[in-house]
Amino acid sequence: MQVLKAHKVTKYFYEPEKFQVLKAIDLSVSKGEFLSLVGKSGCGKSTLLYVLSTMDTDYEGELEIAGQRLTGKDQNQLSKFRNAHIGFVFQFHYLLPEFSVLQNVMIPALKLARYSPHEIEERAYEKLTMLGVQEQALKPSNKLSGGQQQRVAIARALINDPDIIMGDEPTGNLDSYNTHVVFDIFNELTQRYKQTIIAVTHDEEFAKKSDRIVEMSDGKIVS
Repeated sequence: MQVLKAHKVTKYFYEPEKFQVLKAIDLSVSKGEFLSLVGKSGCGKSTLLYVLSTMDTDYEGELEIAGQRLTGKDQNQLSKFRNAHIGFVFQFHYLLPEFSVLQNVMIPALKLARYSPHEIEERAYEKLTMLGVQEQALKPSNKLSGGQQQRVAIARALINDPDIIMGDEPTGNLDSYNTHVVFDIFNELTQRYKQTIIAVTHDEEFAKKSDRIVEMSDGKIVS
């Protein structure tokens, strides 16, 4: 079952002059697939991820996620869609330092309001337990190590049971040990929970162990 379809996605940058950064990209991603987007800096992979994540709407072509056509929807509709259907894990964890680990994980679910606050707290504990950081739940997020913070960021990405987790260099800020930990977490999420993951990475070893590598060069998918 396909969870994401992009058809003829084309994008231009206009500063300092017109430049085509994505060239008629076709991409389909199946449910439960762990896909790595790779290529040299400037090849367009992060730009493609931002289009696929609906955060960048200035493109030509078609985008469909979870059976919904997203091209042409307004920012308000897309914001709601992202919160319900897409989880994000970035190179930097972007946890709010003044909040506890538990509160950070709960934020997207409180915003979605699909469950009661009590149920959301229970679900947040579930995700933290799954990622082995439940003992840290009541600590301020800035008191955790980098590896722990990234695990909390993954728990936050999972809280609304998204159709896709999108990672932009999710291990780019981690040492080799924590890179392996994050990879193993992603691998288990796809194998055991059929979670779909699309990750932009420069880490060849990380990419090689994922289910599929999509390589980009000069704004096109080359393999």
